[in-house]
Amino acid sequence: MSSPVPRRRGRCSVRLFALTFLTMLLGLVGAPSAWADAPVRLPNQITDVVGALDGSTADVQSAIDDLYDAHRVRLWVVFVADFDNLDNEEWAQQTSALSDLGVNDVLMTVATVDRSYAIDVPQQLTSVTDQELTDLRTDAIEPALGQDDWAGAAIAAAGGLSDDIATDTTSTSSTGLWITVGVVVVIAVLVFLFLRRRRKAKLLAAVESAKSIDETDPAALATLPMEVLDERAKAILVETDNAIRTSADELETARGELGDAAAKPFLQALDGAKSALASAFTIRQRLDDAIPETPQQRRDMLTELVRSCAEADRRLDEQVDAFDNVRDLLIDAPNRLDALTRDQVALRVRIPESQTVLDALNARFPASTVAPVAHNVELASGQIAFAEENIDAGRTAAALPVGQQGPVVAAVRTAESALTQARTLLDAVDHAESDIANAIASLPAAMKDVQADIRTAEQLAAHGGAPLAAAKDAAAAALARAETSKDSDPLGSMNAIVAADSQLDSLLAAAAESKTQREHAAQRLAHDIDAAAAQVRAAGDFISTRRGAIGAEARTRLSEAERNLAAARQLATTDPSRALQHAGAATQYASSASQVAQSEVEQWDTRQRVQGGYQGRSMGSQAGGILAGVLIDSVLRGGLGGGRSYGNRGSGGFGGFGGGPGSFGGSSSSGRIGRTSGGRF
Repeated sequence: MSSPVPRRRGRCSVRLFALTFLTMLLGLVGAPSAWADAPVRLPNQITDVVGALDGSTADVQSAIDDLYDAHRVRLWVVFVADFDNLDNEEWAQQTSALSDLGVNDVLMTVATVDRSYAIDVPQQLTSVTDQELTDLRTDAIEPALGQDDWAGAAIAAAGGLSDDIATDTTSTSSTGLWITVGVVVVIAVLVFLFLRRRRKAKLLAAVESAKSIDETDPAALATLPMEVLDERAKAILVETDNAIRTSADELETARGELGDAAAKPFLQALDGAKSALASAFTIRQRLDDAIPETPQQRRDMLTELVRSCAEADRRLDEQVDAFDNVRDLLIDAPNRLDALTRDQVALRVRIPESQTVLDALNARFPASTVAPVAHNVELASGQIAFAEENIDAGRTAAALPVGQQGPVVAAVRTAESALTQARTLLDAVDHAESDIANAIASLPAAMKDVQADIRTAEQLAAHGGAPLAAAKDAAAAALARAETSKDSDPLGSMNAIVAADSQLDSLLAAAAESKTQREHAAQRLAHDIDAAAAQVRAAGDFISTRRGAIGAEARTRLSEAERNLAAARQLATTDPSRALQHAGAATQYASSASQVAQSEVEQWDTRQRVQGGYQGRSMGSQAGGILAGVLIDSVLRGGLGGGRSYGNRGSGGFGGFGGGPGSFGGSSSSGRIGRTSGGRF
């Protein structure tokens, strides 16, 4: 992609026309809010701390990518409020040095409030002359900046650099033709991006409108286009899962107050909702697998998924009023707040102990082994602080005159939920220690089992064919890995052994069909189920305590893992071979759920940093409440009430941040000498 960047009188009018057309198509970007920034090491090729691009980031990224694809030159673009009392060139040069930019890296910095900018081009990039750089600034970048067209300026910079480099290797006689072709390509790409954005906006509007229909009525769902139905299915799956998880937390807390007898109707409603949600997760898994469905089959499955989730909501909604009437927190608010204070103090005492356990795990095992609980102590501290804030707010509300004490209910419930989250996070650290210890104890026996299975597979090679041979090789590879990493990564080695041996066992069962094989399966089933349970528990704890950032995919995998684990336990005495298969599947699905969930939390974490929500992992109590999914006005009405309050409604998914080509090399070895220029606009 090349941008209309006039640099010589002969092509000035064509480029100005193209730039004007581009600006009209993209629209003007709103003025960003003020934000002062010192020179910094750039994390991505686009750094926009003031929201200048506001919807145009994808267009700028496309222009940057086109420049790199065509000439292997990277453009880094930075939008800040001001240059922190430095002049424009000094700010750009310091940022370039901090970011280790090399001889193929160009940096453009813009201060939107101070209305100053700079563009830093290395001297070694000889394909861009000083005159061409001056033309680029005065004819393309500065006119766009002067109209607050921030995206247009960045696109013009990328396109202008591309044109300058291309001009250096192209004959003068073909310049006009290539400019014309470049303008046509730019216009075509921009039209495509515009149409794609408009189509996405229409889809989001249609999905939002779909919330108003009766989602238990198949006829109403039949009126939705397939794409809208699919997006709504993803969204309602997340909403319902959040509602059930929040309701389960709330009901568990209430049982101590109400007693099992009084809580029975609510437990029955929750169990019914869980059953309906499990059916929905099963359908989502079938839709996501590699087996294709016909359009009608897919529509029928999506309709049933939405109806199952709506049924789960209905079961919870029916009990809301009764639950609210039974659990009148205002009567016993002082005692409840005192109990919460004791719980909060007890959990805070656990923080140093859990940190010691975590430090020991980090010192002994690699980061991948400890990853599911690596930040649990920090998150627990945030939840405890959040609970303390709500306890104080509850006491303030309880001291108000009668009739004005309503906020105490939300404060108590939010504090209870936050402390439950903190307790789960700290318990997960303790579970991790025991799970790794269990893996250390069980790994030798598991390795002996897989060695025996490999020998048996060699004896049955003629009966098992190619599938058995492949499974034997995979088991041998897992065994070799366990031999080398059993001390540094026992849990990972155990999981690899269990997964490989599970597949091998299933093929051995098919080849042998013997009583000996069944007895062997029964002997090793117990530690396979334990390993699967540990993996499922770890994934469940991670998702439950970070539900605010996790979408449908990870939850679906976890649901499949739980289903397979339950099947393994059910078949353990009657069909050990099938139970082993289910245990292995539970391990694989739980591992996949953990990986997807961790990725989504990292994306959420990145978005919070970019948007200024918090710095690093030491998040504030507000951000921690959002991540954990407990920051709501009334947990019961948003949770036990069927997911109509705080949550991720709408698209049903979570997006990440894209990035252009990365850079490699340090400032001490790049030999980069920059040509920095800029000015006011």
